Order: sequence, then structure tokens, then C-alpha cells
Amino acid sequence: MKFKVKDLDIASGGILVIVINQDDALALGLHHGDRVGVVYKKRHAHAIVDIAESKKSVPIGSIGLFEEVLDYLGCKKGSSVNIILEPKPKSIKLIREKLEGRRLNYEELKEIMTDLVKGKLSPVELTYFVAASAMRGLDEKETVDLTRAMIETGDTLEFPGEIVLDKHCTGGVAGNRTTPLVVPIIAAAGLKIPKTSSRAITSPAGTADTMEVLAPVIHTKEKMQAMVNKVGGCIVWGGAINLAPADDKIIQVESPLSIDAEGQLLASILAKKGSVGSTHVLIDIPLGKQTKITSKKKAKHLASLFRRIGKKLGMHIEVILTDGDQPIGNGIGPALEAKDILKVLQRSDTRPLDLEEKSISMAGKMLEMAKVTNNGKKLAQQILDDGRALKKFQEIIKAQGGNSKIHSSEIKVGKYTYVYKSPKTGKILDLNNRSVSHIAKLAGAPHDLGAGMYLHVHEGDRIKKGESVLTIHADNKEKLTFAKKELFASKAVTFK
Repeated sequence: MKFKVKDLDIASGGILVIVINQDDALALGLHHGDRVGVVYKKRHAHAIVDIAESKKSVPIGSIGLFEEVLDYLGCKKGSSVNIILEPKPKSIKLIREKLEGRRLNYEELKEIMTDLVKGKLSPVELTYFVAASAMRGLDEKETVDLTRAMIETGDTLEFPGEIVLDKHCTGGVAGNRTTPLVVPIIAAAGLKIPKTSSRAITSPAGTADTMEVLAPVIHTKEKMQAMVNKVGGCIVWGGAINLAPADDKIIQVESPLSIDAEGQLLASILAKKGSVGSTHVLIDIPLGKQTKITSKKKAKHLASLFRRIGKKLGMHIEVILTDGDQPIGNGIGPALEAKDILKVLQRSDTRPLDLEEKSISMAGKMLEMAKVTNNGKKLAQQILDDGRALKKFQEIIKAQGGNSKIHSSEIKVGKYTYVYKSPKTGKILDLNNRSVSHIAKLAGAPHDLGAGMYLHVHEGDRIKKGESVLTIHADNKEKLTFAKKELFASKAVTFK
């Protein structure tokens, strides 16, 4: 049956959705949530039905298309399309079987991932898959198979015969912006490191948000491959590239539900690494009161799984357990973190030494994994000290379309500030990661690039009454007021 296209100017976030008038739905026997095929020329989209109750929103004989369907079909307002009735995807039955406790094989998991990537699964159906995997668990073979299915239902980068390095942090530590320091050190040593990073989900800044202060992070797969071939590394936003796209859709469901099931966590991380051709991966698991992994026993268990599953996927994986009890670096928020990074690379006297030390240790470990040297930490320090890391970072910024000559002092931060001074002479006993992050977000980070917090001290530092503890930065007075109120209401800083 033919319908005239109406552009609804609405995006679903990934699922393919169409809207038809209730009279047309009645004539076709369609209900909310049913599947239809929408055919335009040689393109065929499998979409989920929504029903309009008024002729004003979608007239009889018309079909309202969400942006994802328009893009997929390549049609536009006024085009003529055919609708055909379709059964529910086979993956619905597989998801139900997983809910009942059956282990799924590779072909079945790939069926689910394929339907997910093609927009055939509704948010409710995807949520059931995430919940089933969390409740029933994924055994080691299922985790390997799910990882492979995620990789193979998206694009991949290819570096045949080369060592390709990568890193990942399980998160929960404010600041901790090691990637923009590790990547240029590794690339300056002559190795490949194609880094895809995320934007903030619950934090004041993701690595992609921080890098975007210095250079564009949205690039095509082809551009990313070319940049890595030319300068050795890059730091781009993974959400803009079709690399393991099923993982991005699963994360959208996991985040609001705070689900982080073990098998899905492993598959999520390793699918992204596999999609860029990684052969050697360093996993950083911070341990602390507010980090994602809070116990050493759990961290060691995960480390063992990472190594075993990585080996089955053809990756050499090493895991380090790091201190996550307090923020790392001084800046919390995109621009403030970017200043920290440049200060380290430009060897400023005011650079955050804790961030530098952790980055050197991680880069050193990766250099040893690649068998470049037996003393990776020493080589990483040399590359940083002699300016090779800065030069390489400038090459990466230029390749991504940024200003490679920018100095840390040129980065603008929020002009409205509040300096919190110590109420007593003593010692900084605790800097609470969760509270620090929350305050920085109330100040406007990451949406306001210059907003956030600058830490003048860290845990264990001695301080005199009236000395600066931290400075809150905001782009407007109202957000500064919200952040200031939270600072005094929370236990962001504890003194001894």
C-alpha cells in the first residue's frame, strides 16, 4: 500500500519508527508496536509503528517518518513509499529464551545484535535483553561470542600485521584525564594508537569532551584510519563512528537503570577495542570508595576475565589496579582538564604531577607490552621531557582540525568563580570523587566547556586557615550559586 512521506522532524535516538493515521492503521490491522516494512526504491527499512489520533499530525494516506527512517531510506518529504506487513524479528524469541535462562550461541547473539543495529528492536525489547543478560548472566563463551557479534555488526579499522595499542579505564575518578597524555607518548614512540573515547554520561567531562576543547572529535571511520596512518594516533568521539554500534545502544539502556552486568561490561569494552584493530590493551581499574569497582577481590576477578577473554579474541591484555580514592589532576571539567593536559605536555611548573605520574606509568606499561623497551616508564618520561610527546600531540590536534599551537594559558574557563578557603589549619583528609563531580556538573560541566572545579590541594596535603582549597568556575551566576550551595551541603572536602 502506497503512502506519502511526511517528515516529522523527530529523532528516536536509533530505533526506526513510523507514524500512520489511526484510520489507516485500522484498515491495515496495525497496532502500536507492530512491525512494518517501508520500501523506497531499492531500500527496505524495518520499522516500529506508532499511531496518530488526529489528521493534523499525520493525514490519512500519509506516513510520518522519524529522522532515522528518512536517512536510512534516502527519501524526503512528499516521496511515495510502500508499506508491507512484517512479523516480529526472530531475536524477540531469543531474548525471551535468555530470560528463561538458556545460554545463547554466537549465531543467536549475532541475530540480536544485527536486529539491534538495524533498529528492529524497540527500547522495551532491548531493555529485556539487557535485564536478561544481567539476571541470568553471560558465561565466558557467551561473553566472547557477544563481543564478536558487536564487532562484526559494525565497521572496523584495519592495520594488518601491526601492533595496535589501546587503553581503557573502568571509571569513577574525577579528572583522571590520562588518555590525551598516553596517546601522544605512545604515538611518539612509533606505535599505532587509534583511540575512541566517550562523552560524559554521569561525569563532568568525558575524554571526548575534553579533547573537543582542543580539536574536533567527530570524524568518519575513513578519516580516523587516515589520521592514525599519518600521525600514529587520534582521540575521537566513538559515538560518531559506526564502530561496535550495538554497544552504544546497549549503554543507552544500561545508564538510566544503573545496570553494569559483568558480561556486558567486558563485551562493551572489548568490542570497542576490537573494532579499532587493537592487539595490545591496558585496562585501568581504579579502586576507591566511589569508583565503579570498589573491592580488590572483584577487581582481580575482572582482571582475570579480561585477560582470558582478550586472549580468545586475539588481544594481549594487561590490567593495572590504581588508586581511585580521590580526583586525579587539578581541573575537573572539559576546559580545566584540557589546561592540565597542556601544562603537562608543555612542562609547566604548575602542572598536576599526580596526573603526569599516572600517565607515565600507564604509557610505560604499554611500551613494555609492545616490547619496545624493558624500561617503559623511563622511555615514557624521556618522550615527555624532551618534547616529543608535545610535538606529537600538536600533530594529532592539527590532523583533527584544531589549533596545534594553542598554549594552556589561552584556554578560556568560566569567568564566574568562587574560591573556597580552608576554615582551619590542618590536613586534607578526604576529597570525595562523587561530590566533586556533582558540584562541577551543577556549575555547568560538561555542557559549558569552561565550567567545573580547580583543586588547589589533594588528600594528605597540609593547609593553613584561609588558604585556597578549590575554585568553582561557571559561565553564569545562577549555576555558580547552585554549585556553591552543594559544596556547603555536601562532604566534598574533609579536614583533619
